[in-house]
Amino acid sequence: MATVSDMDRAALREQRVETRRRQVRRRRLTALAIVAGIVVFSALLGSLLSGSGAVTLHPVESAAVVSPFHSTLPQEIRGVHVTMDLAGIPGKLASYLALRKDGLNTIELDVKDENGEVGFVKGAPAMAVDDGAARPFYDARATAAQVHRAGVYLIGRVVTFEDPLTSARHPELAVRTNTGALWHTSGGLGWLNPYSKAAWRYDVDVAVAAAKAGFDEIQFDYVRFPSDGDVSIIRYPGVHTQPMGETVAAFLRYAASRLHPLGVRVSADVFGLSATHNLGIGQTPGQIGEVVDTIYPMTYPSHYVSGEYNLPDPNAAPGKTVSYSLRDFRTKLAGTPAQIVPWLQDFSLGRRYTAADVAAQVQAARDYDAGGFMLWNAAGIYTKKALAAGPPPPLPPLYAPHL
Repeated sequence: MATVSDMDRAALREQRVETRRRQVRRRRLTALAIVAGIVVFSALLGSLLSGSGAVTLHPVESAAVVSPFHSTLPQEIRGVHVTMDLAGIPGKLASYLALRKDGLNTIELDVKDENGEVGFVKGAPAMAVDDGAARPFYDARATAAQVHRAGVYLIGRVVTFEDPLTSARHPELAVRTNTGALWHTSGGLGWLNPYSKAAWRYDVDVAVAAAKAGFDEIQFDYVRFPSDGDVSIIRYPGVHTQPMGETVAAFLRYAASRLHPLGVRVSADVFGLSATHNLGIGQTPGQIGEVVDTIYPMTYPSHYVSGEYNLPDPNAAPGKTVSYSLRDFRTKLAGTPAQIVPWLQDFSLGRRYTAADVAAQVQAARDYDAGGFMLWNAAGIYTKKALAAGPPPPLPPLYAPHL
């Protein structure tokens, strides 16, 4: 199955080898430091025992880096998305956790979805409860505890600006038309105004509620300006002189300022083509990558048109499509702290997707040293074999002559 070119593979192998070399050097330097420390300590101890001089020993502060987050990130994320509706079915979440034996280590659960509904009532923001947005699909704290008992990392998905419920209840927070009416997508859904600080506060209040319940990471979806409808008639109330890309990054910076102190990671979903094209929706990977911990590009091959990446049918070449998209994200995110974890297609659209098609995408993610992958299927049906751990990258010889 085709993934990256031979040149890409060679570059990646060289990059991995160089990384391992640096690790070996660090280990050797650490070993030398330890040996030197033992020698110094032995000399001091001998001096004390011989009575040749009084030496006061003080404890040395640990140089170990303490993570600001309350949970450990999986070395390779292998996860699936679960809707709040599915989580509300008795025993259904447990069936996803049972995929742990197949390799699953991460679940992304809807906290706030495309309908504007919040998945839990207890602990939800007062505004969500008063508006009827908070629904008893699951108990957030009990669910987080259940997921953690299974040894699984828990991501909370917060659909940010597409919100038909809140935009209707609070039109002052909503995107408008040139006539002053509420703007709607071609599917009839209202949006919150991405420039509105009050809308920011509400979305992050929802995220904070999930974080306090025990979620490990908050992933913001639909964190962009609207596109699927007549955007020519859109009017954004209020003052908004900054560009769209700066606005999206500013929102995520605000979210991180409230979530990071709670020990929770912050991430964002972006379109797979946002690294290749200016989509006019404020998703600029380089700016977002300076703010979030992880970027999740939605690299579903069925969403790419004919001719993209010079492929006649990207949907028929899932491995290549994901590879080319990740190549572009690598370029755009160079120098930023954000890691890349792609969303992969585990559903059929345009043609029937097979286990081999999913495996080709997973291999592409590994070829580009992504931080893992997430599988998406709106129906919640996933390819188990795709979740298996891959082989570890090869290490260079310990005593390579050029080290």
